[in-house]
Amino acid sequence: MKVKQKNIYGFVAILFMLAVSSYSALVHAGVSLGATRVVYPAGQKQVQLGVSNNDDTSTYLIQSWIENTAGVKDGRFVITPPLFAMQGKKENTLRIIDATNNQLPKDRESLFWLNVKAIPSTDKSKASENTLQLAIISRIKFYYRPANLALAPDQAAAKLTFSRSGSSLTLTNPTPYYLTVTELTAGNQKLENALVPPMGEASVKLPADAGSKITYRTINDYGALTPKRDGVFH
Repeated sequence: MKVKQKNIYGFVAILFMLAVSSYSALVHAGVSLGATRVVYPAGQKQVQLGVSNNDDTSTYLIQSWIENTAGVKDGRFVITPPLFAMQGKKENTLRIIDATNNQLPKDRESLFWLNVKAIPSTDKSKASENTLQLAIISRIKFYYRPANLALAPDQAAAKLTFSRSGSSLTLTNPTPYYLTVTELTAGNQKLENALVPPMGEASVKLPADAGSKITYRTINDYGALTPKRDGVFH
């Protein structure tokens, strides 16, 4: 009985290793996106996102859609083409069209999620074999940005303020933009990242030995890190 259990454990371990290696291969050599986030300026007819198949030979079926922050598909933005096949070493462009009919807030950004699923094609010559194929979903932030906001987006990071309460650090964002806060530290302690909504707050846990000095960086529209800043308490 022990021998059988060992065989089962070994089989499961092999399956796990195959799954991990297949996933790594797909991420490394498969489909990639041309940006880590998309900003849709209000009034623009469409925005575009590049999709590339970096694999030499594999063909992928590409499916794309927009979700709201609750993870529900949202038809207020239309992606074309929503479904297409992409051969090896090819590129394509997703076009995202505004169908909101001016129903989103005009005084702050709105957040959605753009999803791109890459489904690998089946090798017909190996159809009779037991193979493990993984569909990989790339999920990036999609911001709808109203026109004529009072503050420029590159000035928003400096407006962030902080307050302590017991074992919690609260980040307050008075701007109309979402702020992705990273490399957040309290003394020598690295804290978790935070997404702070416009005109809102987010909280992170403070270790017991956290220092009093706060530093942070944010991620800008292009996915790049902004300069490190010292936190301002209020």
